Amino acid sequence: MKISIQKSILEQALSQIQPFLEKKDTSQITSHVFINAADDSVELKATDYEMGLKADIKNINVTDHGSATANGKKLLDIIRILKDDEIILESKDDTLVIKQGQSRFKLPMFNADEFPQFPQIDEKPKIEIDSQKLVVSLKKITPAIDTNNPKFELNGALIDIKEDVINLVATDTRRLAVVKLQNSPSSTLSIIIPRKAILEIQKLFFDEIEIYYDETNLIIKSDNYLFFTKLINGKFPDYERIIPKSLKYEMMLPKDKMVEAIKQITTISNEIKLTFLKDRIIFKSLSDENIEAQTEVEVPTPFEEKFVMAVNSRYLLDFLANIDGNEFKLGLNEPELPFSLQDENFLTIVMPIVI
Repeated sequence: MKISIQKSILEQALSQIQPFLEKKDTSQITSHVFINAADDSVELKATDYEMGLKADIKNINVTDHGSATANGKKLLDIIRILKDDEIILESKDDTLVIKQGQSRFKLPMFNADEFPQFPQIDEKPKIEIDSQKLVVSLKKITPAIDTNNPKFELNGALIDIKEDVINLVATDTRRLAVVKLQNSPSSTLSIIIPRKAILEIQKLFFDEIEIYYDETNLIIKSDNYLFFTKLINGKFPDYERIIPKSLKYEMMLPKDKMVEAIKQITTISNEIKLTFLKDRIIFKSLSDENIEAQTEVEVPTPFEEKFVMAVNSRYLLDFLANIDGNEFKLGLNEPELPFSLQDENFLTIVMPIVI
C-alpha cells in the first residue's frame, strides 16, 4: 500500500476515529487503525468491538493498493507534528512508513487480514427517521442517561418506535427525559443505545443518514461514514407509567429569568428550595452550613396558598439548556410527587427532594 494525502484531511479523519480505538491494551489489534487503499479512495476503520467507525476519504492519490494497520493514537500524534502539506503512507514488510520531506517515521503493523469485521447492512430492516431531528432529540435527553448503573439498560437511551410516534427516552431514576417525534405508520421496535455511542452520533451525523438494525447492532450510514454500535440487551423501565396522568397546577415560566435565579443559588448549593406564591417564586439554597443564597422571580402562578418544594438544580438547568423557546411549562401535583417540565415535544419528569 502506498498513498499520498493532505495532512489536514488525514488528521481530521484520524481525530474522528480516536474514540473507537482500544486505549488500555496496545497489544490488541483494536488499538490500531485499519487503512485500506483502492482506486482513488482510502478507508480508515477503528473499533473496540462495542462500537466502530469507518471513514471514507475520496479523491486520494493511491500509488499501490493494499491494506495496513498502525497504532491509531501514535499515528495521529505523528501526523499532528508534521507540516500542513502532503504526507506519504507506505507499508513495507511489517511496518507502516510515514514520510514528509526529510521526516520519516515507522510504526509496527498487525496483519490487516485479522482486523475485526464490521457488521454488514445486507437486507437488515431500516429505521426511517430524519437525521437532524434524531441528533437534536438525542442531545436533549443525553443528560438524563445514567452512567455506571448496575442495571445496564439505564446506561443508554431507548428508541421506542410505535405506530404513529417515535419516543426517545432516558432516565437516571431521579428524572425521566422524553422527546416525541411524529412517525408515519411503521412496524414497532424498541432498542437501547449505549450512552457512549449516542455521544459519538451527535458529533458525526448532520446530513442525511440511513439507519439499520438487527438483534445486536445499530448501523448508521452516511456519504462519508459507516458507524455501528452494539445494542444494550435489557428491558427498559415502563417510562409511560412514570409520566403523571394529570396535573393540579400548570404555569408558563420565563426561561432566562429562571436560569439566572437558579444559577445564583447554585453558587451556594445545588439543592434549591422553591416557594411559590401567587405573584412570585422565591429561590433559596438548601444547605446545612451557616451560609445562604436567596432571590426571587416575579411571575404569576396558580397558587392561592404557599406551595413549597425542593429540587436538584442540575435537573432544571439540564432541561433549560436544551429548549429553544423563551418559555416552558411547569406542571405540579404535590410537593413530594414528580413534577413535569415541558417545551413542545420535549418532556422531563423530575423527582423532588423530600424536605
